[in-house]
Amino acid sequence: MTLYRITGATCAAGQAGGSTEFDWLTLVRQKEEIIMSFVENTWYMAMWAQDLKDTPVARRIINRPLVLFRRPQGQPVALADACPHRFAPLHMGTIMGGGSIRCAYHGLQFDASGACVHNPHPSGRIPPLAKVRPYPVVEKHTMLWVWMGEREPNLDDIPDFSIVDRADPALSAKRDFVRIGANYVLITENLLDLSHAAFLHEGVLGNADTLNGKIVVEQDGDTIWVRRSMPNVRIPGLYDLLFRRDGGRVDMWADIRWNNPGCLLHDSGVKQPGGERSSGTGIFGIHILTPESEQSTVYHFFAIRQNPLTAGAEADETIRNRLSELRRHAFVELDFPMIEAQHRMMNDPSVDTSRPALFEIDIGPARFQRRLTELLKSEGSMAGSDASR
Repeated sequence: MTLYRITGATCAAGQAGGSTEFDWLTLVRQKEEIIMSFVENTWYMAMWAQDLKDTPVARRIINRPLVLFRRPQGQPVALADACPHRFAPLHMGTIMGGGSIRCAYHGLQFDASGACVHNPHPSGRIPPLAKVRPYPVVEKHTMLWVWMGEREPNLDDIPDFSIVDRADPALSAKRDFVRIGANYVLITENLLDLSHAAFLHEGVLGNADTLNGKIVVEQDGDTIWVRRSMPNVRIPGLYDLLFRRDGGRVDMWADIRWNNPGCLLHDSGVKQPGGERSSGTGIFGIHILTPESEQSTVYHFFAIRQNPLTAGAEADETIRNRLSELRRHAFVELDFPMIEAQHRMMNDPSVDTSRPALFEIDIGPARFQRRLTELLKSEGSMAGSDASR
């Protein structure tokens, strides 16, 4: 059992071995580097599959513009979003009957492999450079995933979100997404340190009682869990809506799973004090962060009620709508303005960010940072690393 410590905090990591100390100066230096770097050989969520229909869609992932579209049989395609002739955006074009995309500027057509298959101009000549890069893309767990690296992709590397496949629409919030003007590392840290709910989401997702949580960090390979247990607390508003609606006291849990690069599953809920989790209720929250650039992230989110206490179809629909509203409110009106302000402050040259204070609540973000650093170094993608020069 490895123990990880920051300024007195101790958390179990679920690994064989001895005690490990997070070095403060190393964390600071690595933080500056990882926010300027991206893992390339991994799957990134491009969008919810339901949102890709009969017109091309533009996306930007790790600073690369992509166009996504479907072939007539429904198979998704992802290509670099720039015609090699005059570099017009292909997403402004048209999907043709044979499953190619036609550039809106001069009518050149490109198939799913990125090859130019038709030149409508008199000569019909297709030069060797008339091609665009294709990217592997798959549909899994109702999401479209794009492989951005050079290595051969492995479908098993897509994190397990099979819970989404089994979700009852009547007991789920809407599949949603927003853009946020901040680095995805900061958003990941926000999710891995849920103590902020007692302040930023006071009364809805947390309160003063929920600060008294025990934090345990577990790691199994590329999967990290940050678990918070909060016994005998006043129930926050969202969970009261799902549970007894009496404002009483409960045992609360909030476990969040991280997988590379920004894929998180939040298992949270409440139960009778001293009871089993199976007697309570809660939410499985899906949070998937897709970095567009060092300055911008697309945040995909979805929620599924777990062990729901139903009171009929009409009540379930009311809860479904309210759950969607509260989650969007929590993210868009509370989390995101704070994270965007934090991002701006960290990029302000007049602010000294070289000596941040670290507390016991930082143990989850610190473990994530360490693993992300290892992944970036392993493929030479880390800013400032010798392998990336």
